[in-house]
Amino acid sequence: MNVLLVGGSGFIGTNLCTALVDRGHDVTVLARSPDAADLPTQATTVAGDVTDYDSIEGAFEGQDAAINLVALSPLFKPSGGNEMHDRVHRGGTEHCVRAAEEHGVERFVQMSALGADADGATHYIRSKGRAEEIVRDSSLDWVIVRPSVVFGDGGEFVQFTKRLKGMFAPGVPIYPLPGGGKQTRFQPIWVGDLVPMLADALTEAEYVGEVYELGGPEVLTLREVTEQVYEAADGSVTIVGLPMALAGIGLKTLGFVPGFPMGGDQYRSLNFDNTTDDNDVERFGVEESELTTLGEYLGIAAEAAN
Repeated sequence: MNVLLVGGSGFIGTNLCTALVDRGHDVTVLARSPDAADLPTQATTVAGDVTDYDSIEGAFEGQDAAINLVALSPLFKPSGGNEMHDRVHRGGTEHCVRAAEEHGVERFVQMSALGADADGATHYIRSKGRAEEIVRDSSLDWVIVRPSVVFGDGGEFVQFTKRLKGMFAPGVPIYPLPGGGKQTRFQPIWVGDLVPMLADALTEAEYVGEVYELGGPEVLTLREVTEQVYEAADGSVTIVGLPMALAGIGLKTLGFVPGFPMGGDQYRSLNFDNTTDDNDVERFGVEESELTTLGEYLGIAAEAAN
C-alpha cells in the first residue's frame, strides 16, 4: 500500500514509518521538516504544514491510506498560545480530511487522545474532540485511535517528570507535586506496542468506523511514574504534596509570564485521569498482560525480580 504519515517525523511517526517499511509498504512522510528526522532511506519525504492546505494537498495524491499524527503536547503551553491547539488539531485535521477526500484516499486514521471532547476542560481536549467530529462526518473509511501517554526512546513523557522538578525545585532532593501526585492517573503504553496497532488500523479493513482506546498494562499515578523514573536513574527524591488549589493559583498565574511553559490548562488536566474505560488492545490481537510496563522499559522491573 501507499501510506502517508502526516506528522510522521516525530516520536511515534518515525517508529511507525520503520514498521510500515518493514511490512513492505511504500511510505511518504509529510512534515514541516521531514529531512531532519531519522527515517528509513526507503521513505519518501514531503515538506508541508497542516495549517496551510496548499502545502499539504499534493502529498495525498496516489495514497491508499493516511494517518494524521500531528499533535501539540498537552504537557506544556504551546508557542503561540492555547489557540494553537484549535488551529493545529481541528484546523489541521480539516485540511487533511479535505485533501484525503479530494484525492480518493480510502483509509484515514486519526491519532486522537483519551478524553477527547468538543466541550472538554482544556484547549487540547476540546480541539481533539472537534477534530474527531470532522473525521466522523467525512466520507472516508476512518479509524480513530485514542492512546494514553506513550513512552519510549525519544518520547517526552519520562523526561517530563524531570523537567517539572527542574522548574519547581531545582537543585534540592524535594519534589512538590500537586496533590502529592496521587490524584492524576495514567495508563502509559510503550511505543513499540502501540505502533503495530496503528499499522494494522491503516492496512486492515476490520478496524474501519470505530474508536479505539489504547493503554498499557498498568495504571500509575503521577507520583508512581515519578518514583520509577528517579529509581531508574539511581537517584532519590522526596515527593511532597502541593495542595491542588495552590497549584492551580500558581500555574494560572505563571501562565501569564512570558516564556513560562505551563498554565491553567496544565492544572486543569491534572484533575482528570488519562486512562481507558475499556482497553481495546485485545481488539488488535494483543493481551494486555503481554504489553511492556514502564518499569520494564526503565529497567527497574527486572532488577526488582532478581
